[in-house]
Amino acid sequence: MNADLDTAFRTRSRKNQRGFSLVEVMISIVILVVGLVSMLGVFGIAMAATQTSQQNGTAKQLANEAVESILTARETANVTWDQIQNTGVVGGLFVPGFVPVNCAGVDGIVGTADDAACGPQILEQPGPNGVYAGACPPDVCTPLTNFQRQIQILPVFPVGGLVPIPTLRQLTITIQYNTPQFKLPRQYVLNTFISQYR
Repeated sequence: MNADLDTAFRTRSRKNQRGFSLVEVMISIVILVVGLVSMLGVFGIAMAATQTSQQNGTAKQLANEAVESILTARETANVTWDQIQNTGVVGGLFVPGFVPVNCAGVDGIVGTADDAACGPQILEQPGPNGVYAGACPPDVCTPLTNFQRQIQILPVFPVGGLVPIPTLRQLTITIQYNTPQFKLPRQYVLNTFISQYR
């Protein structure tokens, strides 16, 4: 009788101690692999965003620099109101279309014809100690050859009017640059207005 009880007990405990089947293990492995691949995709996107964030910030600063240069030239009366136009207009100073981002030329205004002689603008970052030394090296200096700038200066028309407002113009600064993550060039566009009055 003890042998029968022992056999019954072993049979019952085997039924209670069933393990995972091979199908259940394979399904759990597939779910785990899908989760891990998704996590790797998220890390890839994060790395791409980190790499392009510096270029996005640089593009924004280059656009702001162009606007500030034009406003400063107007404020200091280095140029006349008629000169604050693209070169296709009589008396205009600013080169139309996309041009390399060069240092401001002799006139001190970015986007004019004399900038080409100055060479590419340089982005200077602090060296390994985190302090600007004012020289490359130890500072890290990167020429901004990946960027192009377009300055468009357009007349502003009143609503329903055919004659432009003579004392107001629209500035559109477009910075174009390439990133390894995107096949097409990316653009940062800054729109503002400039008035003849200081």
